Amino acid sequence: MDSPTQTASNDILPATAAPKALIRGVNLCRSFQMGDATVEVLQDVSLDVGAGEKVFLCGASGAGKTTLMYTLAGLERPISGEVLFDGESLYRLPKNRQAAIRNRRMGYVFQNYFLMPELTALENVLLPAFMGSADRTARGGEILDHLGLGSRLSHRPSELSGGEQQRVAIARSLINDPDIVFADEPTGNLDSKTGAGVMDSLIGLVEERKKSLIVVTHDTKLARLGDRTLELADGRLAS
Repeated sequence: MDSPTQTASNDILPATAAPKALIRGVNLCRSFQMGDATVEVLQDVSLDVGAGEKVFLCGASGAGKTTLMYTLAGLERPISGEVLFDGESLYRLPKNRQAAIRNRRMGYVFQNYFLMPELTALENVLLPAFMGSADRTARGGEILDHLGLGSRLSHRPSELSGGEQQRVAIARSLINDPDIVFADEPTGNLDSKTGAGVMDSLIGLVEERKKSLIVVTHDTKLARLGDRTLELADGRLAS
């Protein structure tokens, strides 16, 4: 008689279970019409990003990096294929569920910051929390202080440098404690020294808080900060 710890010879068990993907793109396709021509931007792209993983999307201008990120982030519906977020097909969910996921479980950092000029740094950080009817003033102040902006809470964007504005955008992306942060060329408008500092801040915060991160960048040096680098060329992932 077999002992309780034995299995039948044809029962093959993996040594460790495969990590669950937080976000998964499956056969994603996107195209645009330019006059009579159809431009294929994403062609059958599939990828997984695990919880706490940092993935950098690289490639030449026009390769499809930003389109892929926006599609994964729930901002641009694919023509075909699907995005699975935490096991759910994102674009098949009701619109209000999609909006709730984008607000509460995803954070966004853009190249052009997209700060409201009439609001203070702290008020800009708190915008996603206001949309979710949550009071996270103390949390917003704590994140800004962590980013070296504790004395700049009441300053408006016009009173901040480019690097400071991007740090405000980083704080805003984290205010609702999301599972994943999407960053589209977050250092594209900054000089190399300031950009390196901003990336160090972003990487440090997502690692400390165990968030997933997807970064679009053309800078191969920055891409080395990730756990993985994916190269796009002509709308396809390079093998």
